[in-house]
Amino acid sequence: MKFICEKEKLLLGLNYVTRTSVGRTTDAILEGVLLNLKNNSLTLTTNDLDIGMEYVITDCYIAEEGKTVVDCKMFGEIIRKLPNSEITIHVNDNKLLVIECEGSVYKLSTMNPDEFTTLPTINVEKSIALSQKMFKEMVKKTMFAVSSDENRPIFTGCLFEMREGKLFIVAVDGFRLALRKTPTVDASEDFTAIIPGKYLNEVVKNVSEDDSEIVIGVSKNQALFEFNDCKIVTRILEGEFLNYNNVIPNNRETRIKVKKDSLQGAIERASIFSITAGEKEKKYPIKMYVSLGSLIVSCTSQVGDAKEEVIIETEGKELEIGFNPKYLLDALKNIEDDEVYLDFGSNISPCIIRPVVEDKFIYMVSPIRLKE
Repeated sequence: MKFICEKEKLLLGLNYVTRTSVGRTTDAILEGVLLNLKNNSLTLTTNDLDIGMEYVITDCYIAEEGKTVVDCKMFGEIIRKLPNSEITIHVNDNKLLVIECEGSVYKLSTMNPDEFTTLPTINVEKSIALSQKMFKEMVKKTMFAVSSDENRPIFTGCLFEMREGKLFIVAVDGFRLALRKTPTVDASEDFTAIIPGKYLNEVVKNVSEDDSEIVIGVSKNQALFEFNDCKIVTRILEGEFLNYNNVIPNNRETRIKVKKDSLQGAIERASIFSITAGEKEKKYPIKMYVSLGSLIVSCTSQVGDAKEEVIIETEGKELEIGFNPKYLLDALKNIEDDEVYLDFGSNISPCIIRPVVEDKFIYMVSPIRLKE
């Protein structure tokens, strides 16, 4: 096998696929990248059996077809440090990958490509297309609520649900819920799929922040993401996800309307006392007292106390309720709106954060029971 390619184009492909290979396995062949020269194109493939990626480079000169596997990290480091010029790569008689660029020559051990597990052929049953920008935004604004508890594996994934002409992405960890939704017209039919959060994060790293298209396809146990010159395959988690429609309360006793940045700033400042230097393991809740036109955010610990007042619009009853400030801040930091609603049932019911305009997100945070 032999090909010639510009460093910039080869490095771009390697930067994508390296993310899905390094540090995921102790099997050497799965830490490799498959270089496959066929049909006037170079295909780079990595696969650790849970997530696999394929990147196709068509703008290179294929002198001789063939395939081989080399250590992905080492190959990428060599290419990265070479001059910005054409690179000639071939496999010699000793089965070494020879890399030549201007005055540089490197030789790298290869592995048997027949032992490499290529990406499976996905029989896509249902699919949806949307802009990469929208996909990235929706995932990033829900991923923080994915659980890390392996004892509840179903919640270590994000739910993708297509229904009623909308795409819903939902994450939950037992303490909070994050939901984003967007209308879409380009879907084959309704579907649900639970994508492992750690692999979905790798997909997000690769997509662009523009309006170019990403197509998400699902089969019985795998998901396929196709965009630009890339193809990523991940497994799907099996099991029943939380019925979030039944969990999110529709009734409220108290509603406040507040400027998002004002609330976020008040919680950030008050939560300085939530974890104190001498008590790393002990976390103090913040207390929120809702009255007519005013929200008092406070926190008291052994080293002192903080009190912040935020101007609000109030509907319903007065209320005093406690929260882990991190959970509230995680939600608020992922909201771009100027104003939000906070809905409360009681001081032991979840707080629901909703948009004032456009029905595009819901964040739910469970309270902490305050000591008398």
